Amino acid sequence: MRTKLMTLLLLLPLLAFGQQQNDFVKGADVGFLTGQERRGVVFHDREGRDRECLELLKTDYQMSAIRMRVWVNPRGGNCDKHELLAMGKRAKALGMDFMVDFHYADSWADPAKQPIPAAWREHSYEQMLKDVHDHTVDVLSLLKNNGVEPRWVQVGNETANGLLWPMGHIEKNPEQYAGFIRAGYDAVKEVFPNAIVIIHLDRGHKQSLYDWNLDIVRKYGGKFDMVGMSLYPYWARKDHPELKADDIITDCIANIRHVSEKYGCDVMIVETGYEVDEQHPEVMDEGRRQLTRVIREARTQTDGHCRGVFYWEPQCMPGGYKLGAFDSKASPTAIMEGFVEKE
Repeated sequence: MRTKLMTLLLLLPLLAFGQQQNDFVKGADVGFLTGQERRGVVFHDREGRDRECLELLKTDYQMSAIRMRVWVNPRGGNCDKHELLAMGKRAKALGMDFMVDFHYADSWADPAKQPIPAAWREHSYEQMLKDVHDHTVDVLSLLKNNGVEPRWVQVGNETANGLLWPMGHIEKNPEQYAGFIRAGYDAVKEVFPNAIVIIHLDRGHKQSLYDWNLDIVRKYGGKFDMVGMSLYPYWARKDHPELKADDIITDCIANIRHVSEKYGCDVMIVETGYEVDEQHPEVMDEGRRQLTRVIREARTQTDGHCRGVFYWEPQCMPGGYKLGAFDSKASPTAIMEGFVEKE
């Protein structure tokens, strides 16, 4: 009996790891979807049959989660808390997990801009800490009161250079940047204690960026449960044409291993995308190849610490955004096949 007990105790970590490995998420950010549907866009599968978009992503492309951004006081209500709730209900009805991406802005927030919401602009740092807290609690409480529970919550979007500029600029005010991250983290846990809180940076292939940013966050008391990365070989090569897409992917996978070990947390690729060019099918074939590689290596080459891959707005059609994954007829391109893993 003692020998059997000891064997079981030794096996338990391995069994737990195996269960963790099976929980690898494939998903999509669909922040534009509501607007597309309002404009009358009808989505189709590869055979041309009309399909509801989320159902198509889940059934045909093995996606089990969606991601939605939320802005503070956006014009026209686009990406506001009510649109977020509506999408959360749709995800729940399909049995899909849900990720909330707080931008803490009235519109886009990214490494090039992190604008303070208009209603907060005259506030002090202490007041703005409360703004971050109260906004986060307000949005998440709306979800909770309507039976929608996000599995993950991002506190800021691509905050490589901080957020809520200039007050939370990482170079000018690193301690205040970390303070905003902590305020968001604490607010999430207040409403959803089990939610996984993500800090999200761009350029997943750039290890030095992650060391610099996350060291600052930890130094000044910021907290996070998971690190989210953006991985865009297309945009990385626009800035540095000497780079090769495969090298960018290799560096990102290596960075996932590095970050997970250094900071003791899991990692997720929360944004990726590949070029659609309907005049040149080989471009989509290359996108499929790259995406297939990213998913395969994220699952198998990160010691179990990459928890999934999300595509940013796959349902977008060329003309508006070139790194979607659907064609001008609102049908999936070959890129989407990268999500279909064979048994």
